[in-house]
Amino acid sequence: QVNSKARESPCKEKHVVLLSPVGKIEISGCETGLHEIKLPKMSVLPSGAESSATCEVCEGAEEMPEPLEQCTAWLRAYFCEPATVGSLPVPAFHHPLLQQDSFTRQVLWTLLNDVKFGEAVSYKQLAELAGNSRAARAVGGAMRSNPIPIIIPCHRVIRSSGDTGNYGGGQPLKEWLLSHERLQKEKLA
Repeated sequence: QVNSKARESPCKEKHVVLLSPVGKIEISGCETGLHEIKLPKMSVLPSGAESSATCEVCEGAEEMPEPLEQCTAWLRAYFCEPATVGSLPVPAFHHPLLQQDSFTRQVLWTLLNDVKFGEAVSYKQLAELAGNSRAARAVGGAMRSNPIPIIIPCHRVIRSSGDTGNYGGGQPLKEWLLSHERLQKEKLA
């Protein structure tokens, strides 16, 4: 009787689209947790990294499971009221990559827990934080496979030279996110 949950059908995935200052962000998940956040691919971003009042769910708002509600609230705060992000719960994750024990998972959890809003860390520093100082290249691979960008802040991982490096949503988006965080952190200081 206790194990019946494990044999139930696969989760019922729901989709939400959030209209954000950087474009449409697609979010998928189920009652158990988030599956994925898909960022818009952009070569040019809207100007300014200021907080924006526009951050609304534009598709899929009906019957949103709790993890998706938490995710949209978290992202809305991130873009519009960054000072409140720290007080919000991080939604549960339900992506296979974050369930299995691996160096990638270790890196992503370390990034989520140790690299705060407005900070940046090099691939090498993140490898050291995750427990393997010689795994900077593996950290790059972990960043590429991150299914929950922004919440798991892979945009905060930069090259040792200070160059921003690559980003799944494109370099302009990475630079915008870093600039947004820097500006908001200065306002709060």
